[in-house]
Amino acid sequence: MRLLAGGILLAAAAVAVAAPQGRVVNDAAIAGAGFPATLDAFGFFTNAATQRPAAGVTPYRIQTPLWSDGAEKLRFVYLPAGTKAKAQGDGLLDLPVGSALIKTFKLEGRLTETRVLLHRAEGWVALPYQWNREQTEARLALAGARLELKTPQGQAISYAIPNKNQCKECHQQQDAVVPIGPKARNLSLAWLTSFYKAGKLDAVPQVSARVPLWEDRAKLAAAPVARGWLDSNCAHCHNPAGSASNSGLDLRWEQSDPIALGINKRPVAAGRGSGGFEFDVVPGHPDKSIMVYRMGSLEGGISMPEVGRASVDPDGMVAVTKWIEEMKR
Repeated sequence: MRLLAGGILLAAAAVAVAAPQGRVVNDAAIAGAGFPATLDAFGFFTNAATQRPAAGVTPYRIQTPLWSDGAEKLRFVYLPAGTKAKAQGDGLLDLPVGSALIKTFKLEGRLTETRVLLHRAEGWVALPYQWNREQTEARLALAGARLELKTPQGQAISYAIPNKNQCKECHQQQDAVVPIGPKARNLSLAWLTSFYKAGKLDAVPQVSARVPLWEDRAKLAAAPVARGWLDSNCAHCHNPAGSASNSGLDLRWEQSDPIALGINKRPVAAGRGSGGFEFDVVPGHPDKSIMVYRMGSLEGGISMPEVGRASVDPDGMVAVTKWIEEMKR
């Protein structure tokens, strides 16, 4: 992950930084009933073009992030004054009503979109904002958009900004929209401690096993690297409460049952998505595993993850392939 110049994200965003003074976040825009037409209406940034956060807006990063065509992602969290997030063990931080999660995507060195999750009294609301060519404004894109861009590897893609309803495909759990990124297990201890000391978290969560830092993957064992990737890229759907619960796969970080992880498990529904293979994961044989076959495809009805990408994640493929190769047969 590249960092913005000027130190907005410090030292791989391991520590929560104090935001500059000079602008107040618009709490009414977050908690109200409407959909603001521009990102600027929220007041999240003192300088949106450089992603310089306003007071009360804290940068953070995910240990192993969701991959989106290699886009650089800049993440921020906002809590209204006088409130705290609640630690929930290894899981998601419980953010109070009036909070917001902000995620900006950059490709080709330019801001492409900013997605916001707003915690309102009736629940979480997801809204996408598209940046203009001049990089001066991001406007609400309820219908989504398509952009012709190139990945960091130089591959031309049709990049999709999701429409408002498509956000639910990943963020919906048991018919409710929820955050999926800021789980304690996927945040660094340094950041969580800093957030706590800043008075924005009720306690530093006790994490039994933290998802590894993606940049360290080359020097780590294959299993935690692959499991961290699956947790971030697949588990929001493949879990008992997710949209792919009927698959029988549970790819969450905390899952330990081999069958739930797909090992020697036959797919619930065969067909073209199986690629003619018998099992989701065949120990020692990534070339015979449905999981790897679907990760490596871009064809509709086969590709997994099925939304949020227009290209194959090469590093994710390496991580999951190595994990399966090293499994005992």
